[in-house]
Amino acid sequence: MMAMISCRPGHARLSVLLIIGALINPPSLASAVASGQDNNATAGLSNFDFQVIPAPPGFEAWTSPVTLPSSIQHGDSPWTHSIERAKKFVAQLTVEEKVNLTTGAGIQGRCVGETGTVPRLGFHQPICLQDGPVGVRFTDFNSVFPAGINAAATFDKVLMFKRAQAMAQEFKGKGVNVMLAPMTNLMRTPESGRAWEGPGADPYMAGVATVQGVLGIQSTRVSACVKHYIANEQEHYRGGSGGKASSSNLDDRTLREVYDWPFAEAIRVDVDYVMCSYNRVNQTHACENSKLINGIVKGEYAFQGVLVTDWAAAVSGVRTTLAGCDMNMPGFMAYGQPSESNPSTANSSYWGLKMIEAVHNGSVPIQRLDDMVTRVMSTYYKQGQDKEDYPKTNMMSFGQGTSEEQARLNKHVNVQADHYKLIREIGAASTVLLKNINHALPLKSPKDIRTIVVIGSDAGDNPRGINSCPDRGCNDGTLAAAWGSGTANFPYLIAPATAIQNYVQQVDPTISYQSIFDDYAYDQIGNASLPADVAIVHVNSDSGEGYITVQDNAGDRNNMSLWHNGDDLILKTAQVCNNTVVVIHSVGPVNMEAWIDHPNVTAVLMAGLPGQESGNSEVDILWGKVNPSARLPYTIAKKRSDYPAELVFNSTMNVPQINYAEQLKIDYRHFDANNIAPRFEYGFGLSYTTFKYSSLKVSKAANAQSHSSPSPQQSMFSAKPSSSASDLYENLITLSFQITNTGRMDGNEVAQLYVAFPREVNEPPKALRGFDRIFLSQKQTKTVSMNLRRKDLSYWDVVTQSWKVPTGKFTLMVGSSSRQIHLQHEQLEL
Repeated sequence: MMAMISCRPGHARLSVLLIIGALINPPSLASAVASGQDNNATAGLSNFDFQVIPAPPGFEAWTSPVTLPSSIQHGDSPWTHSIERAKKFVAQLTVEEKVNLTTGAGIQGRCVGETGTVPRLGFHQPICLQDGPVGVRFTDFNSVFPAGINAAATFDKVLMFKRAQAMAQEFKGKGVNVMLAPMTNLMRTPESGRAWEGPGADPYMAGVATVQGVLGIQSTRVSACVKHYIANEQEHYRGGSGGKASSSNLDDRTLREVYDWPFAEAIRVDVDYVMCSYNRVNQTHACENSKLINGIVKGEYAFQGVLVTDWAAAVSGVRTTLAGCDMNMPGFMAYGQPSESNPSTANSSYWGLKMIEAVHNGSVPIQRLDDMVTRVMSTYYKQGQDKEDYPKTNMMSFGQGTSEEQARLNKHVNVQADHYKLIREIGAASTVLLKNINHALPLKSPKDIRTIVVIGSDAGDNPRGINSCPDRGCNDGTLAAAWGSGTANFPYLIAPATAIQNYVQQVDPTISYQSIFDDYAYDQIGNASLPADVAIVHVNSDSGEGYITVQDNAGDRNNMSLWHNGDDLILKTAQVCNNTVVVIHSVGPVNMEAWIDHPNVTAVLMAGLPGQESGNSEVDILWGKVNPSARLPYTIAKKRSDYPAELVFNSTMNVPQINYAEQLKIDYRHFDANNIAPRFEYGFGLSYTTFKYSSLKVSKAANAQSHSSPSPQQSMFSAKPSSSASDLYENLITLSFQITNTGRMDGNEVAQLYVAFPREVNEPPKALRGFDRIFLSQKQTKTVSMNLRRKDLSYWDVVTQSWKVPTGKFTLMVGSSSRQIHLQHEQLEL
C-alpha cells in the first residue's frame, strides 16, 4: 500500500511516495535480513541465519525503506568554496538548463558520457566522463596499465597511488573531467567477470586500494568515480538495457563490514563521484534504493559529490531522483536507441523532458533538482576544471561523422609521457611467484642456460593485431588486459616471446632460442622441449563485461580452467623437459591441480594482467633483475567446491536471486572458518631471498577502551555528520616488529597484519587489517610499524546501528600470508 505525504520542514515542500510499513524498522535493509538473537551472542549481534523475504506478487522496483530527504550539501572543507560558487551558478539557471546538466547527452559525443552545456552563461564545454580502470578508453596515444587486480597484488600503497596518478594524468591530457575508476567491487566468486578491474577478495585491501586510487586520480584535478555501488559481483543477470536485473540479497552486517567498506573509505577521502549499479539490492534497484543512497551514502557518510547512474541503469525518473541520484548517464532509457537523439531534449529518457515535467508538477521538488546541479558543478569547481590550464576534450570516442570530422574532433594528443617505466615496474611488482623448486628461478647465467624454448599462444602477438577486437573481445595472443568497458587500446604490447628473445640476443647471441605459438603442436613441442635447458610455457584465462561473449564465456568465466588446452600444454611439455617454467596470465584464480605437483614443473608465475610492458616485466622476474614480492589478492583453491559462493549462471525467475549466504566469510575467511586447505592462500607469494620476523611490540592508545562509535548521522536537511564519526579512524593500537633479509639477494618483503576478534562476536577466524611492502638489502634489518584504527577493531552492531569495539580478547598476527604467521600477540583486551 502506498500513500502520498507532504513534509514541510522550513519552506521546503517534499512530496514522496512512502511504502506503508517500510519504516517500521528503518535501520535495517529491506528484504534480506538476519534472524533474531543467538543465545550465545553479544547483545545487538545477529547470528546470521540467512533468510530471504520473497518479493510480493506484482512488485516492481521500489521496495527499499524510504529515507527522507536526499541530503543537501554542506560547506565543510574542501568543498566550501566550490559549493558556494556552484550555488551562485545554479541560481542563474532555468529548470531546463538544470535538467540539461544532470541528464546525459547520449553517446554521440566525444566521451562515453557527457552532460549538456549552458552557452548563455559561458559554460560551453560538456563535463566529460570516460572509462576506464586501465587507461583512457576509445582513443589513441594512451597507455594501458596493469589491471586493478595486479595493483592489489603488489600490496604496495605507493605503487597503487602512482598508478592511479599516472593514469589520471593521461585522462587529463585528453580533456576528461571524470575518470570512471577505481572499480571497487570484490571478487566474491572466482569466475566473476569484472573482478580483474578491482582489488581482489578482501574488503580491507579493497579499502586501501580504493583510497590510493582516489587520492592518485584526484591529485591531478581529475574527478574519481568509485563503482559499482553495491553488491555488483557478477555479470550474469546484472541488468541494464532491458536485461534481467538480479537481486543481491545480503544482511546489514555483511553489507557494512564487507561490500560497503571500500566505498565508505573512498567517501572519507572526498571522492567526487559514486556510481550506482545495475543490479537490485534486497529486491530494490540500486539506483532507486533510498536506504542505500540517501540513508547511507549521503546521510551517514555525508557524501558531498555526485551520485551517477551506471550507463542505462536508471529504470525510472522520479524514483531515482528522490532516492538520491544526481546524474543519469548516458541519458537514454536503454542501449539501441538512435544515437543522434539527445536524451536531455528528446523523449528518450526517464529524465530529460520527463524530469522537467516532474519538477513543474511537483513530483520532484525544485530543491532536489537544485542540489543535483550544485553537486555536479561543485565537483567541477573543486578540481579547478574551469581554469584555463585544464585541457579541453580533444578526443573522439565514437565513430560519428566523416573521417574529415573525425580528424577535426580527435586531436590525437600523445599523453603517454614516460609511463611505460611505471607500467613495467608494476608489472614485475605484481607477478606472484607461486612455486620455485631448487631455485629454478631466477634463470641461471648464459653458460648454464644454452637452449630456451618459449611455448604457447599466450607468449606471442595477436596475429590479427593488438587492437583488432573491439574492447578486447577475443583471446588471441598474450593476455595483458581483459575485455569490456574497463579496457583500453594498446599503443603497443611487448609479448613475452619478443621480450625474451630480445633479452637473450642481447646477452648472448649464441644461445639457442625457439618459440612455438601453436597450443596443439604436441610433436613440435616435444621435439623442441626435450633438449631445452628451460621451457617457458605461457597459458591464460580470460573474462570481462557481460555485453561481450568470448569463446562462450558471457562476461563471467564458465569455470576456472585454463583456456586453449592449457593443462595439456603444460603436461606435454613437462613430460619431456625437466625444467618447465609456467607463466599464467589470468583475471583470477585458475585450477592447476592437474600439473602443479608435477616434478618437472619447477617454477610457476602468476602474472595477472600486466599491461603493455608485459614481456619486459616478465623478463625482469625471470632473470632476477627484479626479485618477486607480489602476493595473491585472492585464494587459489584445490577444487571449485571449496569456495564459499557460487555464481548464478542460470535462473528462470523474472528477478534472479543472488543470496550472499556466506555473509562475512568471503574467500580466505571461509577457508579458515572451515579448515579447508587451499592450494595457495590469500596473501601468498615467494621470493628469491628469505626473511626473518622478530621483536613484536604492541602498545595501546590511552583511549583504547571498548565503546560504541556510531556511524555518522545526518540532520534532516544537512549532510553534515556528527563529530563522533571521527572516532572510528583514531588509532587504538600501534605495532612494531623487525624484518631481516637473511638471504643472498636484495628484495621486498610484504608483511601482513591479521586480527582475530573475540569469539563472542562471531567474526571469521582472522581478517586482514594492515600490510606494508618493505625493501631490504642483503642482511639488512628494518623496523616496521602498523596502526589499527577503531574501525579495524570493530564489528557492525545491527541493533544499535553502530560500530562497536567488542569486549574480550583479540589476537594480533603478523605474517607473510594469511596462513604463514610469524609473530603473534594474544590475549589483547581493550
